[in-house]
Amino acid sequence: MNTYNFSLGEVKQLDMVDYLEKSGHLPKKISGNDYWYLSPLRTEKEASFKVNRKLNAWYDHGLGQGGNLIDFGIRYHNCSVKELVQKINQNDFSFHRQTSPVINGQGEDEERKIKILDTRPISNTALLFYLKERRVPLDVAMEYCKEVNYELYGKRYFAIGFENNSGGYELRNRYFKGSSSPKDATLIRKEGAEGLTVMEGFFSFLSWLTINRNQPQLPTDYLVLNSLSFLEKNVDRMQSYPKANLMLDNDTAGDKATLKLLQISSAFKDNRELYHGHKDLNHWLTELGRAIQRQQQSETKISFSNQKHRTGRGIC
Repeated sequence: MNTYNFSLGEVKQLDMVDYLEKSGHLPKKISGNDYWYLSPLRTEKEASFKVNRKLNAWYDHGLGQGGNLIDFGIRYHNCSVKELVQKINQNDFSFHRQTSPVINGQGEDEERKIKILDTRPISNTALLFYLKERRVPLDVAMEYCKEVNYELYGKRYFAIGFENNSGGYELRNRYFKGSSSPKDATLIRKEGAEGLTVMEGFFSFLSWLTINRNQPQLPTDYLVLNSLSFLEKNVDRMQSYPKANLMLDNDTAGDKATLKLLQISSAFKDNRELYHGHKDLNHWLTELGRAIQRQQQSETKISFSNQKHRTGRGIC
């Protein structure tokens, strides 16, 4: 289990859509910045619980109440503010901070939006080490990702960038998970492809390519959702393929999304058995890499010990 150190102020800035997604709640419809859900706070048949992603605030029309993530969390979990912060810090939800926070309710603070400054081939030493940690070879990452320099809170940063279909970027480095506007999914087409492989995050996509880089594969198109909030938008696109392999995350939200698609059509197939017991494909890959590394180190120690023992006996 990962442990985070979000303060109360930082918890307020966590993305509400991301929080609901990781808690197993997906939007029924999306209209601009408004995400509509069946209320997580009560039972209903028509979605009347709205999250405005620009404001990062919620409002339940059935209850006539709303607020920020803290206001929602203490109601949803029936706990105190302190208990909510502890719960978020102890859960392996991999939240990212809202990238367009609001100051005093007066709209977006323009200085706090992610601004892409430039892109280039990946060469930064810290990013190369980050790829190595996540067991993704540089040549695999270079084909689909860029080194992105961006500005946030008036400061310059760099990250691995994965472009979506609308020109925005999913941004990752060892200490940051975020995205630039506009947000969207990423469809990657391959010549001669008849099927589709659907993944939630781009590191799962890179991991799949890594695992199969030396194996003959039937050509398939890839749909990287970048967020499960784009699932509804892409259902028709997925159904246009005669076969769609699902490799979503092994969590509550991934379970619900997978089950929903399996109920829609027999063309969908759940392929998560490969990384059963792991959060996603990259988690499985990194754990496998660490296991192999530990085995190699153990074998090296045994070999060195045997060599030392033989040498000692010869001298005696």
